Amino acid sequence: MGRFNTLHLPGVTVPLAPNAEPFFADARPGEDGRRIGVLLSHGFTGSPASMVPWGRHLAELGFGVAVPRLPGHGTTWQELNRCGWDDWYGELERAFEKLVADCDAVVVGGLSMGGGLVLDLAARRPRDVAGVVLVNPAVHTTRKDVLALPVLKHLVGSFPGIADDIKKPGGEEYGYSRTPLAAAHAMMTAWKRVREDLPQVTAPILLFRSVEDHVVDPSSARIIAAGVSSREMNERLLENSYHVATLDNDAPAIFEESVAFIRRVTGS
Repeated sequence: MGRFNTLHLPGVTVPLAPNAEPFFADARPGEDGRRIGVLLSHGFTGSPASMVPWGRHLAELGFGVAVPRLPGHGTTWQELNRCGWDDWYGELERAFEKLVADCDAVVVGGLSMGGGLVLDLAARRPRDVAGVVLVNPAVHTTRKDVLALPVLKHLVGSFPGIADDIKKPGGEEYGYSRTPLAAAHAMMTAWKRVREDLPQVTAPILLFRSVEDHVVDPSSARIIAAGVSSREMNERLLENSYHVATLDNDAPAIFEESVAFIRRVTGS
């Protein structure tokens, strides 16, 4: 598995899991002298490991890339239970601010909960987001058992994990083996506002959705398509990947098609 790095917080030292480190790369000027940035967000209970291969692919092409580690991730599920949407959004926005300062245009992308987070960002900062790339985004669930979360989170700390829903043999996103319920409730509570604010999203959207996904059901994609004000909203079905498609069989297609999308919407 490799060695653990250490995250130092006030009064506590938490080991960082292998491959949970964030990834950042500076933008290089294109032929026209412009710099283009891309912000990528991992999902709930996952880690930057699910997005770093995509980020490295973009960085090799000269894009500025930020793959932050969302608070409570890459350490312990108990720490994640002490975090909520504002913590995750705040970390994402800090990385976004740096890209905006360093680049001429910025595109945002997210997997699962990360998709919901970048949609929130696109709704709040429509003038600063040139495009949105979503991979199995989560803003809703049809599961009925989540209705019990307000009570269950006080009785049970966690349920079995949702990480590593990957069809490709040997795939691993270095996520948690347990799903922290207080954090899950915080995420799903925030989804209501994210859905309400979807009309504020005006940037072009490229949405990748796995035909077989054992974590996020199709309702999220339908709600996003119906709710945003984007003039361009294209959905691309992935036939050979499960939820963590950025590490699955269709990853090369996601990488290449996102590059074409980013270049087109930023005019680069």
